[in-house]
Amino acid sequence: MFCFGIRHCRGRDMNYDGFQIKAFEAGRGLWHASIRRADLKPVVIDGVSFPELEVGFAWSSAYAAVADAKSRIDYLNQRCVNVEPKWEAAHA
Repeated sequence: MFCFGIRHCRGRDMNYDGFQIKAFEAGRGLWHASIRRADLKPVVIDGVSFPELEVGFAWSSAYAAVADAKSRIDYLNQRCVNVEPKWEAAHA
């Protein structure tokens, strides 16, 4: 996270379904969110490891940024459930 003075770095943290969400104001009225696994292990997408992901767009509120982050987490969790058993079966 990049901070340009304390007033531009007001964060909102929460946990959701195995992930930590941090919403932060990147500019006046421009909210973003980052997610990382709650166990601090990297998120692996198509074999690429990410310690943290910044998701979404510049939202007008922290609530909108968090809602978008939750939808991304739901997608990642759904994708892992659908992909992992196929991978295990193919390599068993």
